Amino acid sequence: MDRLDNLLHFHTTAIDLRAQRQELLASNIANADTPNYKARDIDFGSALKGALQGGGQPLALAATSQGHMAGTGAAYDANVMYRTEEQSSVDGNTVNMDVERASFTENATHYEASLTFINGLLKTMQTAITGQ
Repeated sequence: MDRLDNLLHFHTTAIDLRAQRQELLASNIANADTPNYKARDIDFGSALKGALQGGGQPLALAATSQGHMAGTGAAYDANVMYRTEEQSSVDGNTVNMDVERASFTENATHYEASLTFINGLLKTMQTAITGQ
């Protein structure tokens, strides 16, 4: 089972990071008209490299009340950065909808490709095990 985990580790880590990035991009799009909102994103390549090299230790989630359940966050800490402003706006918002839509679509495509690859790999493993 360890070999299968190693085989899937790259893609599951990539999917987790893509999901985190998708949330950031969706937040940028949702706040396109919010004054002084600063668009954020992650450098996916460096975040994936960091997660694969040294990640694996889950981040502790803060509990602000006795009633909160214990839990852990993602097993990586992607460095969220602000996007560089391409054109200044009167209200201080840095969201460029063309950039955000393109990034959102590209990220979603890569997410789907990773899922497709994992599904194909699992089907191949199942065929190898069952012979069908």
